[in-house]
Amino acid sequence: MGTESNARSPSQPYLLMAVVALAVRLAVISFVYTDWTDPFVLGHWAFGLVAQSLVTGHGFGNVFAQTGPTAVLPPVYAYLVAGIFKVFGIETKAAVIAVLSLNSVFSALTCVPVFLIARQAFGDRVAKWAGWGWAFSPYGIYYGADWAWSTCLVTLELTWLFLWAWRLEKSSRTRDWLLFGLAGGFTALTEPVTLAVVPLLGLWTLYRRWRNRKTWTMPMLAAALAAIVMMAPWIGRNYEVFHHFIPVRSGFGLELYIGNNGYSTRWVNSALHPNHSDAELGEYERVGEVAYMDHKREQAMGYIRAHPGWYAWMTARRIVYMWTGYWSFDHAYLKDEPLDPPNIFVDTTMTILGLLGLRRVFRLDSGLAMRFAIVLFFFPLAYYFSHPETYYFRPVDPLIVVLAAVALAGWALRPLPSA
Repeated sequence: MGTESNARSPSQPYLLMAVVALAVRLAVISFVYTDWTDPFVLGHWAFGLVAQSLVTGHGFGNVFAQTGPTAVLPPVYAYLVAGIFKVFGIETKAAVIAVLSLNSVFSALTCVPVFLIARQAFGDRVAKWAGWGWAFSPYGIYYGADWAWSTCLVTLELTWLFLWAWRLEKSSRTRDWLLFGLAGGFTALTEPVTLAVVPLLGLWTLYRRWRNRKTWTMPMLAAALAAIVMMAPWIGRNYEVFHHFIPVRSGFGLELYIGNNGYSTRWVNSALHPNHSDAELGEYERVGEVAYMDHKREQAMGYIRAHPGWYAWMTARRIVYMWTGYWSFDHAYLKDEPLDPPNIFVDTTMTILGLLGLRRVFRLDSGLAMRFAIVLFFFPLAYYFSHPETYYFRPVDPLIVVLAAVALAGWALRPLPSA
């Protein structure tokens, strides 16, 4: 697709993009890292608490306090943080800077799949817009330099898997499908919400292969088996520890509860979280993780059944919030969230450009457009019904940047057979 040559140049532009993106993010760290050295923040940093538990020999646990094993968090990023703590010390200044630097590397490297997706689909012009757009993306910079969470790693993984699933339309090699399944399983162990889209991307590829009379059953079995093999040790660990089937994370009941309890001043009632409530922490310690999460789910579902109108209205507000950043213009709310107005402008602008780009892609190649639509519309579904956070939608941002580049720089594109 596209009117420009997709031939590879001797010097790949995405390398410079990634280097510049990393330099910008590392420069920002020097101004913001102290946000994460505050004792209060470190005392409630879930990944840091679990990493500390791992480094001190107490296993994967103690996510809220000294409460024993946990499955509240997925394993991949917690073990990465534990490795950093092992080298730089537990929650030291050096460790915090190392964590933020690693996240910045993940964010900067996302320039590579962003560029490759845009070039393969839309040509060099759009690819340059997309690549540089991600290098200087406000969200890419902020969450790389000032967010000690798994967000940037998930973003990198999901963007690569998007490109990988698309390219698998032309591959019958079992090895390629096995590797895709392993990567998908690893990504699910980084953040299980990706299970809402990665299997669908694979199934869309299989459908396209079936429609083109190419083999699809063996690729499907190979990818599924590889994903199961990758996830099986963690699932087995959870069953052995908790005597319940917990695929990746155990905390959905709590997430549903803190978002659905009658509170609507903000998008989530943090006062009901064990990190901020002695009563909730006491219940968690008293009954154990599984029983506690089951109780929170029952409480949330009870409230939802009793207040369907409130739930429908809150779900609509959450959808708007995820796509625009808007929750309220109330003075008391804005006092606590002073950056909301500029964030609303950036978020809404990117959403509009992304949707305009998606409409253009549907006109150019409906098969490729469906891939973008799968990620954009299925990835946030769980958050609409539980509760959102500002960083939950960020793994989708690279694809929105690609679509925005199509809207801004893809005016000369013409429909052609997919690459």
